[in-house]
Amino acid sequence: MPGLVIVGAQWGDEGKGKITDLLADRADAVVRFQGGNNAGHTIVRNGKTWKLHLIPSGILHRGKLCVIGNGVVVDPRVLTDELDELRRRRVDTSALRISANAHLIMPYHLMLDHAGEAKLGKQQIGTTRRGIGPCYADKAARLGIRLQDLLDEKILKQKIIVALEPKRLSLRPYAKDPALDLQTMTEEYLTYGHRLEPYIADTTRIVHERLDAGHLVVFEGAQGALLDIDHGTYPFVTSSNPVAGAACVGAGVGPRDIDEIWGVTKAYGTRVGSGPFPTEVDGAFSDMLRERGGEYGTTTGRPRRVGWLALVALRYAARINSMTALAITKLDVLSGIDRLQVCTRYRGAEGAEFEYFPYHQTVLHHAGGEYLEMRGWSEDLSDCHTESDLPDAAREYLRFVAEFVGVPIALIGVGPGPDQVIWTNASQDTVIGRPAATASAGAPEPLAKP
Repeated sequence: MPGLVIVGAQWGDEGKGKITDLLADRADAVVRFQGGNNAGHTIVRNGKTWKLHLIPSGILHRGKLCVIGNGVVVDPRVLTDELDELRRRRVDTSALRISANAHLIMPYHLMLDHAGEAKLGKQQIGTTRRGIGPCYADKAARLGIRLQDLLDEKILKQKIIVALEPKRLSLRPYAKDPALDLQTMTEEYLTYGHRLEPYIADTTRIVHERLDAGHLVVFEGAQGALLDIDHGTYPFVTSSNPVAGAACVGAGVGPRDIDEIWGVTKAYGTRVGSGPFPTEVDGAFSDMLRERGGEYGTTTGRPRRVGWLALVALRYAARINSMTALAITKLDVLSGIDRLQVCTRYRGAEGAEFEYFPYHQTVLHHAGGEYLEMRGWSEDLSDCHTESDLPDAAREYLRFVAEFVGVPIALIGVGPGPDQVIWTNASQDTVIGRPAATASAGAPEPLAKP
């Protein structure tokens, strides 16, 4: 019954898509459990680049069961466009399943998101303006519309009317927008329902069957732990819980179904949007790091803020997720930097030092990093295949990170390609290093041809 959760250990964009894609080769199913199309996972396979926003990263493995769980919010236009693009590129999508309980992003959610950010002015959170927050707000207010509602015109229309009523004032600037016409909206979403109906399923039961059969199920998170709405740098956070515990809620499994939790982190730090980033650097060095690392948002194209690795924050993320292993990506980006800085504590505006992640936002907003300097390396890491292939300085850097955080490193990324990874000795102690189950859990339940 091995369940393995993949979570971001920073502010997102850590390379979870690549890690999930690697693990999907050994898994029976991949389940996306939270977030929406505000996430973007980039995967490089056979020299081709794939950018996914809603569909789990395992979709590139033919016939692999891929599940969009009930905790995900779905923009049906984005999902159908993504399916069309995958088919155009000859990717088999027949094994995709979408939870009937997943909530839908509606046109008014996009409008409210845009209006809300504009109203905040200089205090903007820096959302992707994809309607994610307003959709989750409606879900909590019990005004949400779910995938299953697309299959019943009467219920769909009634729910739209009820959801729109308390938003009339906020939507006044968009009153003449044809997208808000009840009949237009109903017909558009019924059309999406016809297209998506073959994929809609009781995904909780399907996942339970895989777990009960003893096969590996990978639960794929979006964003990162420091963007968690409860445990992140609130209010500069996402609208869901990207921590490992949310895999249970967002996929319909219990805590005992989770065996391991891998946290993905870059060898340095990045952040998109507003909010505190104590180890951020600027100037020519940040420009160099951004270009070498390709630090531009998969979803928005926005340049990412960059900085040194903050071990205080990484240790905090490891704790709130109960991480059993780390996957460190983009180690190769640090090649050629003579001296590396790694943040081992924070210093507040009044000089106080913090060895733990500050809980008070006023402290964190004005904090800076206190650094340990470590020697860098000049060697190209792209052809390294084992730990012993790495330069001594790179191994020292990784060893220090693992010891400080208290979590072993199972995987190291040394380039964008799927073969540019190092499986460490520690990975042999994980479910990935154990013999795979030989019995099949069976094919996904039958579908009408999409």
